[in-house]
Amino acid sequence: MSTSADTYRHQGLRRALGRELRQRGIHDERVLAAIAAVPRHLFFEPAFEAHAYQDKAFPIGEGQTISQPYTVAYQTQLLDLAPTHRVLEVGTGSGYQCAVLLRLTPHVASIEFNEVLFARTRQRLAQLGADGAALRCGDGSLGWPEQAPFDAILVTAGAPALPPPLLRQLRVGGRLVIPVGDAQTQRMVRVTREGAESFVREEFEEFRFVPLLGASGWRP
Repeated sequence: MSTSADTYRHQGLRRALGRELRQRGIHDERVLAAIAAVPRHLFFEPAFEAHAYQDKAFPIGEGQTISQPYTVAYQTQLLDLAPTHRVLEVGTGSGYQCAVLLRLTPHVASIEFNEVLFARTRQRLAQLGADGAALRCGDGSLGWPEQAPFDAILVTAGAPALPPPLLRQLRVGGRLVIPVGDAQTQRMVRVTREGAESFVREEFEEFRFVPLLGASGWRP
């Protein structure tokens, strides 16, 4: 993790990033404010810190990446969060997306499949004072039944299909945002639970994510 402070230069770079995201279609002012508030460079290894405010994904080890800011903003905007919403993030990764979610609601739970990343990210979030989320190491494709139901579930890895456990853990009116497709590309999907067995599916842009590993994802 970078040990640099959050300087005026970093803050200026985030404002510029916000303008770029707005030009690309991110219009939720709360999401843009959250992106502007979270120091993305502090989630980077020193070798990559100079690239922190480019709109690109970068490796974080263990075969994983920190998503590009546009992807983070795009998925978060689709959730349409309110401060009272309970959110489950599947795929904690670097912790950056989790920190953005915490700017929108204090009720965040996050699951990471990889034990090495989980230990590293839990420490990083604590050091940054962004440790308000409930964190767990385990199979995120199965959700977190003890914390359910959720108003929103955000999956930060590509799934071959909609994981049934995540659908079951949505509150009525809740939304699941997840990339679904093959190993190469996925289409962003939002599923809204309208009733006990009633769901509405919407499809959006194509993206490329690392695979969602687990019993209801890709088999490790």
